[in-house]
Amino acid sequence: MTFSQLVASSWFVAALFFVIAYAYSSVGLGGGSTYTALLAVLGFNNLTIPMVSLVLNLVVSSVGSFNFIRNRHARFSLVLPFLLSSIPMAYLGGSLQMPRELFYWVLLLSLMVVALRLYVWKSTSLRLNLTAGWRLAVSLVVGAVLGLLSGIVGIGGGIYLVPLIIILGLGTIKEAAACGAIFIWLNSVSGLAARLQYNAIDFSDYIPIVFAVLLGGALGSFMGAGRYSSQTMERVLGVVIMVAIVLLFGKVLPGL
Repeated sequence: MTFSQLVASSWFVAALFFVIAYAYSSVGLGGGSTYTALLAVLGFNNLTIPMVSLVLNLVVSSVGSFNFIRNRHARFSLVLPFLLSSIPMAYLGGSLQMPRELFYWVLLLSLMVVALRLYVWKSTSLRLNLTAGWRLAVSLVVGAVLGLLSGIVGIGGGIYLVPLIIILGLGTIKEAAACGAIFIWLNSVSGLAARLQYNAIDFSDYIPIVFAVLLGGALGSFMGAGRYSSQTMERVLGVVIMVAIVLLFGKVLPGL
């Protein structure tokens, strides 16, 4: 088997996703943006990337949402303002039939913002003292933007939402993480429901990947927190995102 055939093997891809799911879940993270980036790195097409990413988001966030709700960290009143705008926008994003080049531009810009979040905007120590009305307005706008991105490219948005909840002073770290998991799950359902109406892919081809993420996530959660912090793990595995950015530049600007 040649290297290119190995990379194309669904079992090789599943092994990669297992490792990433295990690493992320061991420190309480989902890693949706890294899955999306890895699909782009491995050359999946613009129809497959968001649909598979949304399915993986559902798998990962289901486990996280269940654990947070069981441990009573979830505050539905906190996540509701974000969901009011994000769910319909995720459906809209999933309904859009974007040209291939435009899709890759949106994905590239989305991953660049993720990279900024990981390597530049590291701190959540900033606090904004906003009135209740402004907090609601910000929640609705942020929910709409993240929902639209979720439907278009399959990035769940938790990596942006969780620190923003803390900065706005809306909840604790655990409450923010719980809201992030619920937010990702519901937006993924909405975006995937829209995409399944307009696109069809054979999900049986991706069963090994789904099971790998489920198994890796469950084992990582069961083994508990490892020796590294969540911030360290995000930045280390963020290398996948950086590689994806470089490769996507090659797709959108082939002359470079």
